[in-house]
Amino acid sequence: MTSSANNGASRTLRRHAALSLAAALAAGCAVGPDFKRPDAPQGDSYTATPLPPKTAASEGPAGVSQAYANGADIPAQWWTLFHSDKLNGLVEQALKSSPDVVAAQAALRQAHENLLAQEGSFFPSLDGNGSAARQKVSGASFGQPGGGGSIYSLFNATVNVSYTLDVWGGIRRGVEAQQAQADYQNFQLEATYLTLSSNVVTTAIQEASLRAQIEATNQIIEADRKQLETVKRQLSLGGVSRLDVLTQQTQLANEVATLPPLQKQLQQNRDLLATLLGQLPSQQPDVQFVLDDLQLPQDLPLSLPSQLVAQRPDVRAQEALLHQASAQIGVATANMLPQITISGEFGGTSTNISDLLKSSSNVWSLTGGITQPIFHGGELIHKKRAAVAAYDQAAAQYRGTVLTAFRNVADALHALNADADALQQQDLATQAAADTLKVSRSRYQSGSISSLDLLVVERTYQQARIAQLQAQAARYADTAALFQALGGGWWNRNDTVAQAAPKP
Repeated sequence: MTSSANNGASRTLRRHAALSLAAALAAGCAVGPDFKRPDAPQGDSYTATPLPPKTAASEGPAGVSQAYANGADIPAQWWTLFHSDKLNGLVEQALKSSPDVVAAQAALRQAHENLLAQEGSFFPSLDGNGSAARQKVSGASFGQPGGGGSIYSLFNATVNVSYTLDVWGGIRRGVEAQQAQADYQNFQLEATYLTLSSNVVTTAIQEASLRAQIEATNQIIEADRKQLETVKRQLSLGGVSRLDVLTQQTQLANEVATLPPLQKQLQQNRDLLATLLGQLPSQQPDVQFVLDDLQLPQDLPLSLPSQLVAQRPDVRAQEALLHQASAQIGVATANMLPQITISGEFGGTSTNISDLLKSSSNVWSLTGGITQPIFHGGELIHKKRAAVAAYDQAAAQYRGTVLTAFRNVADALHALNADADALQQQDLATQAAADTLKVSRSRYQSGSISSLDLLVVERTYQQARIAQLQAQAARYADTAALFQALGGGWWNRNDTVAQAAPKP
């Protein structure tokens, strides 16, 4: 190669380098909106009316008064506040074995790998090419019609480099959108953890409630069987009629009939618990729950309303989708603007493969190109408008998710206060019904009241006792619902997933 050719190539390279530098300097900004997190709702209360500082109290382990600790933080393992080792073990097992968790983890890994792939657009693409050909050229091609031509081999080896300058920030917006998708999957995994742990807790509470109801029903049935034997003895002595015996038998049969539905619910509840643990229904856990296994938390951490949107995984996931939609507007806008590409090729061409690396065989080229969309049938402008509409949709869905989050907390707070009041009254009603039943049975044996009167009292006591057990379970379940509504304390975990998610 001559010196003038070398100088010309050098000037070309310098010119392209200057263009590249100018384009890089112009790439300091990105088209489209810069995402800004929506402001948290204003206000210092979840409910329209102020909450009492404490709930009502009553007798029994489920009747303790609960107080709200405003602004207190929620522990990561919030279920440990129920002080049940059996419950703690089941939750940990579920978090390790549930297919829902495995699926959410895989979705997060996929999103992360797609993000890394998208970041590859920041770098030039480098490809190697090689070819080998055996060919014959006729002498007529060179003005030698009588020539027999020549046969030779041709070898080519080149390296191609191509780079698209991110002048308008379209590539950066694409990476930003993919990062938002990864954030979404991260918070979806957190939501899976929270939902799964809450389901295990409430399923265990439901099991304890059903076992208590079955035990209470069996006690009532046993008492009525003894009552039936007493009535039969009175019939043999002529103290009562056959109708009294039939009435007591009917009452006993009705109470026995309430057992199968409770047992069915218990078995279905156990099947659900096995499924939550990632096991078949035939592989139910060995542990069983009764209400005495649980302690009702007395101090309830209550996050400030301004913190809720940063703590709820579903709200943060929806925020990530809003961020993604915002970045997609920038991508659609950049696609409407000129695209600048620089490409180069360097290699060798030789009739002998051993000469490919010699300087005499070198070939190279350097190309700069610009593409300005002119007419695409309205495709690009409509895609941008669609991106704006998608952002508006995501914004509305985000607001809806926030409203649902605040409603969940308000509902849980109302439920906790109502549960405490209901249990307090139900305890009084059950005690009164038990005293009335004791007196009524004594009066029936002395002949002061009829069997129909006793039947009414027995039914009242049975209903009161079952309602009391249900009211006790409701306090445990709604306490768990409050922890779930507040976000579950995922930000206090120390594992990799929690560290990857932005903290509240």
